[in-house]
Amino acid sequence: MNDPRVEAAVEQYFRALSTRNKSEWMALFDKSAVLHEPVGTTPAEGREGLEQVWQIFTGPFATLTLASDEVFYSGSGAAARWSAKASSADGHTTEFSGITVFEIDADGLIQTVMSYWDPAAVLIRLAGVDEDDGDEIYLDDDEDDSPKLH
Repeated sequence: MNDPRVEAAVEQYFRALSTRNKSEWMALFDKSAVLHEPVGTTPAEGREGLEQVWQIFTGPFATLTLASDEVFYSGSGAAARWSAKASSADGHTTEFSGITVFEIDADGLIQTVMSYWDPAAVLIRLAGVDEDDGDEIYLDDDEDDSPKLH
């Protein structure tokens, strides 16, 4: 049986982001929460970190809708596969997806978030860069291993 506190926290997380309800979103977290948004970046910690992460989700987007497509629960945590639609102020739109892993404390507050997605790719698409224009960045097989734009 799934822990209803975990289910509620995950559901509210996605709803608060989609409705841009900052106070509801902030209230979901333990005061010492750690967010890896996304994994591989410097973890955001505590209230200051939450403010930074909120800006990641609201700053570049005129609209952002997140849907949890599938959630897997286990003990005090969950992993959610999600999809999103976003638009920029100048009318560009994009769709993207990711996976977020949550750990929830005994009070039903989020302790840890670890998300797997590529915000840079999303921002490039929102800027209106055509991914099929032939310009790709990749590593050539030369000796210096420096990126080459082709």
